[in-house]
Amino acid sequence: MKLLVFYPYAPWPLDRGTYQRTFHLLKALALHHEVDFVALIDQSEGMDDLESKKAVFEEFCHEVEFIPFEHPPWQKLFPSRLFNPLPANVQHWQQPHISAAINQRLTPGRYDLVHIVDLVLVPYVLPHLSHTPYVVDRSRVDLQFQLMVYKTQQLSPGERLLKWEGFAKLLSYEKKMARTTKLEVVCGPDDEVFIHQHISQSAPVMVVANGVDLDYFHPASAPDSRAALPTVIFCGAMDYKPNTDALEWFFESIHARLMARVPDVRVLIVGKNPIDEVKAYASRPGVTVTGSVPDVRPYYRQAWLQMVPLRIGGGTRLKIVESLAIGTPVVSTTIGAQGLDLIHNENILLADTPDAFAAGIARALTDPALRHSLEAAGIATANERFGWPAIGARLSERYHSLLSPSTTHPT
Repeated sequence: MKLLVFYPYAPWPLDRGTYQRTFHLLKALALHHEVDFVALIDQSEGMDDLESKKAVFEEFCHEVEFIPFEHPPWQKLFPSRLFNPLPANVQHWQQPHISAAINQRLTPGRYDLVHIVDLVLVPYVLPHLSHTPYVVDRSRVDLQFQLMVYKTQQLSPGERLLKWEGFAKLLSYEKKMARTTKLEVVCGPDDEVFIHQHISQSAPVMVVANGVDLDYFHPASAPDSRAALPTVIFCGAMDYKPNTDALEWFFESIHARLMARVPDVRVLIVGKNPIDEVKAYASRPGVTVTGSVPDVRPYYRQAWLQMVPLRIGGGTRLKIVESLAIGTPVVSTTIGAQGLDLIHNENILLADTPDAFAAGIARALTDPALRHSLEAAGIATANERFGWPAIGARLSERYHSLLSPSTTHPT
């Protein structure tokens, strides 16, 4: 098959969870199909940086095109936003020169299928439905995510009204996408359930849980790489609401309980762009906030376990599969591990209340036999189920099943 893969960014370097997913799925699809890759690119990047980034994708894609994109100011409610049927987050990504570039590519018969990332790109492919179908890979279900974030916010009546104006438009657009796409690819069963319960019972959905680069995230060769003191890591982008909310819950409700059980515990917060609230946690005893690091693997390997105290679902959950593959046990909320089909007390520990979460971490930190059992089971699970080539092969098979063999191009 001949695929056009269209992203709202070029996922390189791999310094965000969504970049890990979209890069490796792109590379895996290119093993099975002829892929042309088009990405929107920030114009602030230097020409040398763009050329080196483009070369990364040219190693496995047939053609690579970067379209310059500059984020415009967000629309004000009056008059532009209120009378625009598009949700504000979708309208924000619409620019005429991008439409022209996509229209030039999507001529009848050129591609069998368009694979896009996230609903913000849907308006660019809708005019071509009569001759080229599309699928959408969703790093999160936008309406579900925004509703979850909304529940954590303290808003004025006016702000609430503005949010619900956005929710109404987003629901309408989600329904339109469910009618027009060949397939919505989501990260977990909670995403699938939300779509079928709240958007469309008949929406075509496939759950593709995230994977891991097993060649990159592998156990340490040296057995003594763990820190001397019991150390817990939390890894991810530190300007991403689900992660900052998780840390807020941890330090407000869990940390003191944990220190009462394990007084010498250390907490490593590792990830790019820490907001001020995250930086402030470094003032607490035993807490380190690293900011961006060139390589996260040494931090995984020095930690005794990773905590995932997520309360907002959806998203990539890559921190869990990376931990499993590298041999760092995981303690997570149920919502944090949804979609991965992991088993409590076998390859993960699950807890959903502050006391249970603190107890789960303390149990793993103070019981070497349990920790080693979780480590071995996690590595085995990652090797069996979470390699990107196998995940990409399953998605490729589904794409073949969507289209009649007589209508596809040989590769």
